[in-house]
Amino acid sequence: MFEGSEEIAAARGLARNFLADLQAVHGLPVSKRVMGMVQLVVSELVTNARKYAPGPCLLTLEVSEGAVEVTVWDSSTTLPSVLAADPARVGQHGLEIVMAVCRSFEVHREPVGKRIRTAVVLADDPGGDAAGQLV
Repeated sequence: MFEGSEEIAAARGLARNFLADLQAVHGLPVSKRVMGMVQLVVSELVTNARKYAPGPCLLTLEVSEGAVEVTVWDSSTTLPSVLAADPARVGQHGLEIVMAVCRSFEVHREPVGKRIRTAVVLADDPGGDAAGQLV
């Protein structure tokens, strides 16, 4: 459970450790791209939860169907909105970025708050970054 903005870095660290364990303990390849993308998604979603929700947030990381599922629950019932593309706008591009790097992006209302679930594919990137190479 993350209760303060100072814990956004801890959430990224949790994601990094989760991916390192996937590789070391379970033998699943984790490329540099996946390592970076999952940490980026975690950072953006937890940052939004801390910025816009009045209470705690929860982060869950799982592997399913060849992807890392990142789920963040927060106490706000307000659903996120993605602003129209505007290259002149400074900031507020987090959800655009998350949606661009994820295979899926879902928002579900809960009895209390909402849950955002994304999936980052574990497959190696087309740029030739060898799977299994950690940063």
